[in-house]
Amino acid sequence: MLETSPRRRYAFPLLTYAFAAVMAGTTLPTPMYALYAERMHFGVLTTTIVYATYALAVLATLVLFGRWSDAIGRRPVLLTGVVSAIASAVVFLCADSVPLLLVGRVLSGVSAGLFAGTATAAVIEAAPPRWHGRAAAVATVANIGALGIGPLLAGVLVEYAPEPLHLSFVVHIVLAVVAAGAVALAPETSPSHGRIGVQRLSVPAEVRPIFAIAALAAFAGFAVTGLFTAVAPAFVTTVIGIDNHAVAGLIVASIFASSAVGQIASTKLAPERAVALGCAILVVGMVSLTVALHFSSLAWLIAAAVVSGIGQGISFSRGLAAVSESTPPDRRAEVNSTYFVVAYIAISLPVIGDGLAAKAWGLQTSGVSFAIAVATLAMICLLAILARETRRPATV
Repeated sequence: MLETSPRRRYAFPLLTYAFAAVMAGTTLPTPMYALYAERMHFGVLTTTIVYATYALAVLATLVLFGRWSDAIGRRPVLLTGVVSAIASAVVFLCADSVPLLLVGRVLSGVSAGLFAGTATAAVIEAAPPRWHGRAAAVATVANIGALGIGPLLAGVLVEYAPEPLHLSFVVHIVLAVVAAGAVALAPETSPSHGRIGVQRLSVPAEVRPIFAIAALAAFAGFAVTGLFTAVAPAFVTTVIGIDNHAVAGLIVASIFASSAVGQIASTKLAPERAVALGCAILVVGMVSLTVALHFSSLAWLIAAAVVSGIGQGISFSRGLAAVSESTPPDRRAEVNSTYFVVAYIAISLPVIGDGLAAKAWGLQTSGVSFAIAVATLAMICLLAILARETRRPATV
């Protein structure tokens, strides 16, 4: 139970702010990748490796430390995450080489991995009674919405303010310091219990059919998210021919914003059918991306980001719901963690593949090939769900 005091009254907004402030920092470098590439003389492949380093750090942190907040409380883990976020920003302020960019992204990934599950739980636990029904949605908006705000803020600052490679990180350090104060002021939302340990990953046999479908949908959706987050600035400058960092930030922001809308709007849809709908929308998004790259169209690229974000948000959130509903309560933590592992692998490895393809074939061809591959995965998932529906006995 939260303590009865003014600290409890303000815990919900304080923790929500801290969640948003830290997560915004994880996507802040996106509009700057083109500038780093120009100054450090590297190509799209290196950009995708730098981005994938972040995703792999998130993944490792989720597995190694995902259970720690249950054992030692939420606040110590959140404060550690804020420190990692500040350290990442400091490294980026000093970054003059690719190795330092990698270090900065690892620290950013650690902050995201510590916050993703812990802050979600803390925000929900801190919600006052009148907000209990909406607390999960607030946590989703704080998380996904902030991921969109990061590149939008950085894009505007890079394009229109001085010190394009530094000012954004100075702003984030200030926001993160305030977030540390917010976490320190908020009371502990969960008593310490259990033991520190590595998060177990497994899927019971009876859950594997629906898990395979949901994980495939999550893989397709997160691969697209990773592509836009890592490569959208290169699409804008190289394929579309627009040298404006604010536009690149806007495109990346739009995929996260539409993902949040899709997640919230689909909460009342039946999980499996919602996953099918999300996959269908994702296919439309990939067609839009193909058209955008073929005709070098900014309008179609923005449409692809918005449509793909909606499809990703629906298929991911309702896929997680479908898996959770099919899983015994005592196994949900490990199954959900396995689902997130699949998602973060999808953010990292396919994007590196696109970077390799871009080096061999060019950015335009690699992007179209990526879109076709994702559309194929989404269609397989959609057909698998339809096949399951037809095999179910009719109810009277």
